[in-house]
Amino acid sequence: MSNASNGFVPDEALKGSMRDFRVPGGADLLQRTESFFRWQNLRRESGVWPFSRATEDGPGTICQAQDDRGIKMRGVNFASQDYLSMSAHPAIKATAIEVIERCGVHSAGSPALVGNTSYSVALERRIADFLKMEEVVLFPTGWAAGFGIIKGLVRSADHVVMDMLSHACLQEGAHAATHNVYQFRHLDNDYCRRLLAKIRAKDTENGILVVTEGLFSMDSDTPDLVGLQEICHEYNATLVVDVAHDMGCLGEDGRGHIGLQNMLGKIDIVMGSFSKTFASNGGFVACRSRAVKEYLRFYSSPATFSNALSPMQAATVLKAFEILETEEGNARREAMMRNVLKLRQALTDAGLDYYGEPSAIVCVKMGTEGLARLVGRRLPEMGLLANLVEFPAVPKGAARFRMQVMANHTDDNIRDAVAILKAAKDEAEDELMERDQPILQRAVA
Repeated sequence: MSNASNGFVPDEALKGSMRDFRVPGGADLLQRTESFFRWQNLRRESGVWPFSRATEDGPGTICQAQDDRGIKMRGVNFASQDYLSMSAHPAIKATAIEVIERCGVHSAGSPALVGNTSYSVALERRIADFLKMEEVVLFPTGWAAGFGIIKGLVRSADHVVMDMLSHACLQEGAHAATHNVYQFRHLDNDYCRRLLAKIRAKDTENGILVVTEGLFSMDSDTPDLVGLQEICHEYNATLVVDVAHDMGCLGEDGRGHIGLQNMLGKIDIVMGSFSKTFASNGGFVACRSRAVKEYLRFYSSPATFSNALSPMQAATVLKAFEILETEEGNARREAMMRNVLKLRQALTDAGLDYYGEPSAIVCVKMGTEGLARLVGRRLPEMGLLANLVEFPAVPKGAARFRMQVMANHTDDNIRDAVAILKAAKDEAEDELMERDQPILQRAVA
């Protein structure tokens, strides 16, 4: 009988984080992975390893999944990123089937060679027009676009100044490009300005790339883009804004916070992903000149040395854009936001707190990693799929469940999810209190 089935969770499974194993020691590169696996597997066997799950039938509002032990679960799904419920849209599926019949399933080449198709060329133009930018370069994933825009433009003598909560693809792209990486306090434009002033006081010859996001997914907040672009102009710096989580699904016209702040066509570089709203893998970088596009096409490795998006992927994203710019698209955005507001209100009514402003991501506060893991252990058998986020992805002691809202979620889905989350948290708090009781008794004795 496993620890999970008999209810016992060792203390060691509730402690530690993946950061503990990021820089392992030892000369044997393969053997030194063992310490992480022992810790991971202890959590897995104890039922507190909630990662690497697989859905059985796609990202529906209710779906069946299994964990990486093969244990099946079924429940209301707030774990998938399909904000406007487009992945199973009949027109999207029909487009995919039609293009597969015509073109097959593979691009079979880099965009720099013969990997492009008429669909990918049309998609580049559609995104550029949507954002009022001049040009667009497509990438195989959103992660590749974030990494690739920085690694493609920044050289070792240049500087990258970034919001400290910028996505991992942006952080890793910066550190791969230069040692001159600086972080400013989250959303603090004044702090960013001071960093730029210090850099320019010493270096007027090299480039500065400033990096932020249109919507930060873990905290559901957004920067002052107008002010940040003005600061970049003042110090001859270039601004990159990642719109992965707001483009398509926020704002009356789906143009996200760039549109809401009247910055369409005014941001230096915009990058994003198709995987949250547009029913496909893939990403893009939008820029304001053909020169930048062509340079990235041949000097941004994830674009140059990866196969292009398949014709099916490019065509389905094109179809998604077509839908999103119709009344149906407006209705889907409105439905998603209604569900967001209902979920936030239901959480408040249940005494559960969350981060940020209304968006498709509602991160519910838990606190300590140990408590969050015990909550997460209960959710599958109670009928809820939700993603645990813990240190180092978020600050230590600020673990949370990232509830990802879809347009097709029903009132019953929302009610059930909140009831399950509340019950699981109450039970986990009781369990932690019982576990701590012997320690308190020994301390008193």
